[in-house]
Amino acid sequence: MKRVVIDTNVLISSALSPEGTPARIVDLISDHKIQLFYCMAIIDEYKRVLAYDKLHISPQIQERAIKKIIKLGILTDPVVSDIPMPDEDDRIFYDTAKDNGATLITGNTKHYPSESFIMTPSGFLDSLENV
Repeated sequence: MKRVVIDTNVLISSALSPEGTPARIVDLISDHKIQLFYCMAIIDEYKRVLAYDKLHISPQIQERAIKKIIKLGILTDPVVSDIPMPDEDDRIFYDTAKDNGATLITGNTKHYPSESFIMTPSGFLDSLENV
């Protein structure tokens, strides 16, 4: 089973556009077609960003999203890397993916080093169709 880590922007996009590509990825997680990995720092980041007033995501949807991640995902404690990162806040996603042999799915690939395991949501879905 394909292993993934989803960046916060993918989770937010799935909550805001239930028919979009990020939502399709969350559906694959829910349908046990791909395996999600997370660490507690990722959960904290998800909670922080989901609660932004400007996103207008209801507390019920926020809570449901976090519960789904915890229920369906595998909690890990990744080794912290020393690779230079354009944005240190993204290190938790990079390290969790790298440490677990997972694909990091993000809408902001420029926030990460150029590595083959880092993909956009559409790039990830395309890769599944080619298997």
